[in-house]
Amino acid sequence: MSLSACGGAGPSSTVDSTLKITANITDRAAMKAVVAAFQRENPKAKVAVTYTDTDRLQSTLPTQLSSDAGPDVFTVWPGYGNPAALRMLEATGRLADLSGLDFVRRVPEDTQWVTQVSHRTYVVPANYSGIGAIYNKKAMRDIDGTEPETWDELLHLCDRAKAEGMVLFALGIKTPWVTQLADYALAATTVYAEQPDFAVAMSEGRATFADSGWRKALEKYVELDERGCFSSDPLGTTYERSVQDVVEGRAVGVIQVASSISAITAAAPELQLAMFALPATNNPAQTHMPGSVSAAYGVNSESDNKELAMKFAEFLGSEAGQHSYNQGSGTLPAIPDDRFTTEPVLTELIGHQKAGTTVPFMDQLWPNPRVQQEHFIQIQQLFSGRTDIDGVLAALDEVYQEQ
Repeated sequence: MSLSACGGAGPSSTVDSTLKITANITDRAAMKAVVAAFQRENPKAKVAVTYTDTDRLQSTLPTQLSSDAGPDVFTVWPGYGNPAALRMLEATGRLADLSGLDFVRRVPEDTQWVTQVSHRTYVVPANYSGIGAIYNKKAMRDIDGTEPETWDELLHLCDRAKAEGMVLFALGIKTPWVTQLADYALAATTVYAEQPDFAVAMSEGRATFADSGWRKALEKYVELDERGCFSSDPLGTTYERSVQDVVEGRAVGVIQVASSISAITAAAPELQLAMFALPATNNPAQTHMPGSVSAAYGVNSESDNKELAMKFAEFLGSEAGQHSYNQGSGTLPAIPDDRFTTEPVLTELIGHQKAGTTVPFMDQLWPNPRVQQEHFIQIQQLFSGRTDIDGVLAALDEVYQEQ
């Protein structure tokens, strides 16, 4: 965890305290950019940002808020999927109602489900992100490879990387939240290409993890590991190390959220990156890609600095705020407009978004945060040999059905 404070130009007649923001460490570049833009428009405002690892943020933020020690503005995950998700924090009264702010009327209808509870808006959606294979173009050329369109081509690409003394994908599942990304990327196709309403079917009791394409996704996850597509010791590799493996040429790429593009380019600005959807079948037309609002921010309902917090929320939802947050961060504005300059690395994500072949991040539609936490645990146990695919699926079904 690190602290970045940006001081204002002096005391203000209306702002007498520092605005405290807590953000996910993966969104550091985006938040730094939007804070700088906010302070250009509000030069007397004082802002301090704390960047915290995903797992720590999800576990500590609810406690901080309940003990009146929470920040004024903070990362909130869409949906239900973890303790710091929208529905969890709203249910305990920790989120201020943002419905009166101007940005609300510009939120797209298909995004409102991640920003509202009972038709009241509680978070500002900051970006639209995807999960896929982010890779170094030079490393891809070095192995004489091209973006795979089929599962067999993906396996062949793994072999080419190994032949050149590299791995295709750095995998850092010592960091728990990373465990979910590869099978999310695969499940987008193995589950949702054939059953687009799978999340609804799960919620109505008509589908389960065990009797669905999740089994294929896990089988392919394991196959990639056994084929040597991943780091030699995924359980001993952190997220940060996986980024360094790409930067330093030990891996061609990494399966990650698009916001991690900024972490790679911050460490190695000279790298040219691209991104592709992970194929899971030999029919390219079936390939889907996880794509959804990824980062969102709420205002502490008990903030002592609520006026400035609401002002920041309004700015983040404005065109200037959305552009600042997403420009150079490997993501798209959650509140889109035609004036945003799209980065070439996002071409694949935009193509799937326009084609209607994106799938919401799976945990956003799970009914309680225990499902995601169990998923982290089960994938680590699967890779350590302490369970098998049947065990993973049974455990996920059990916690999904808990009330």
